Amino acid sequence: MTSVHFSPGPQPSDANGKVRRKITPFVMSFGFRIFGVVLILVDIVLVVVDFCLQDHSPARKLVEALSLAISLFFLADVLLRVYVEGFKVYFRSKLNIVDACIVAITLGVTMIYTFSDMSSLIPRVVSFLRALRVIILIRLFRLASQKKELEKVTRRMVSENKRRYQKDGFDLDLTYVTDRVIAMSFPSSGKQSFYRNPIREVARFLDTKHEDHYRVYNLCSEKGYDPKFFHYRVERVFIDDHNVPSLEDMLKYTANVREWMGADSKNIIAIHCKGGKGRTGTLVCTWLIDSDQSESAQESLDFFGERRTDRSQSSKFQGVETPSQSRYVGYYEVMKNKFNRQLPPPQRLKMKSIRIHSIAGVGRGDGSDLRVKVILKKEQVFQCVCAKQEGCRVFPDVGSNAVVISLQEGPLVDGDVKVMFESSAGLPKGYEDCPFYFWFNTSFVENNKLYLSREELDNPHKPKTWELYKEDFGVTLLFSDPE
Repeated sequence: MTSVHFSPGPQPSDANGKVRRKITPFVMSFGFRIFGVVLILVDIVLVVVDFCLQDHSPARKLVEALSLAISLFFLADVLLRVYVEGFKVYFRSKLNIVDACIVAITLGVTMIYTFSDMSSLIPRVVSFLRALRVIILIRLFRLASQKKELEKVTRRMVSENKRRYQKDGFDLDLTYVTDRVIAMSFPSSGKQSFYRNPIREVARFLDTKHEDHYRVYNLCSEKGYDPKFFHYRVERVFIDDHNVPSLEDMLKYTANVREWMGADSKNIIAIHCKGGKGRTGTLVCTWLIDSDQSESAQESLDFFGERRTDRSQSSKFQGVETPSQSRYVGYYEVMKNKFNRQLPPPQRLKMKSIRIHSIAGVGRGDGSDLRVKVILKKEQVFQCVCAKQEGCRVFPDVGSNAVVISLQEGPLVDGDVKVMFESSAGLPKGYEDCPFYFWFNTSFVENNKLYLSREELDNPHKPKTWELYKEDFGVTLLFSDPE
């Protein structure tokens, strides 16, 4: 097996690094940045109030003290950011240089104004110092810097603990899974760039690091962007959010990547969906298998999750999450190893019945609240309403804590199939706005039977739902050959 290489980010192990890691979340927090914006506005109000006060007003000293405290806070803010980001990185930004100058100037002016004894100065000097105080209004320009910092913080909040690229003046929700495979969130513009990767920054990163040697794969069926940002090296694989690619699309994708990667050893791929996790991870893992960088589907899934997750921030798993997506990675492993990168032999089946195990406590507990939909090639081909026995008959099996939904005129299905379950009893909804669903491919159904456990169903797989869906919860589909 070819080993997987990647370049880990800096891992400071000294005491200084530990202190930096501890204070960074605070300095870069959303609340801290909002507090800074509020203080800028407060200080500007104080300047206006100061001009309205009488020369010997007792309130003037309070205003001066508050303004000085605010100036000292901004000095501390700049020093902390320099410490957290590093001197060279911080002052690489022209906006940061201007920001630091504004803080220094306004602090100097505030200290002169606060500690000068106005009563001992001639009127012209007093007037000059009061006019000098107006300079503090340049702090308005700090709002531009604060806006940038708020954008940065918001993007980090949205990306949660996904591993980010934070070097060389970049701060992007972008991970080198291997030296030649990048996973990232959607390159955005407009309002969305406030909380996701700005497309111009992503383009600048790729042009800087991999000029003329990158290809971008957009997996979002729901939206795209102008490919000129990436010099028209953009490929589309249309996958709905929280869903799976078709087997045909997986094979076309890997063939495309093989050709690109084989053309030049410097070529890399950058893959994204919306958040850069589920759909992205599915096709990253598919490529790891195809290129012999992972021996099995599970190994590729574990590796991707480990590379995408920044455990120094949180232990929350940021890999491929939905069972159907993981199942399709497993399908690709079989297609590659058993069918020589070809589609498996087609199998057309007739759906006969659905048995739901451990049904007690799920909805009404007898299946009568359920509605079942079967979707083929994005078209609904079957629906049954259990409460009205429309399209099906419902047979509770109380002794086995199960229910059997016998389908009348069950649909003929082949290829990729999606089965969705809705409820009229108020079952909590998850992905796809339904309680649970799953994808499968008929070519992988053996002996006309498919059993999926709780952990293999989309939505019930999440531990937070396990109070509702017990350990033995699962679904068995029975089929028959077409007549």
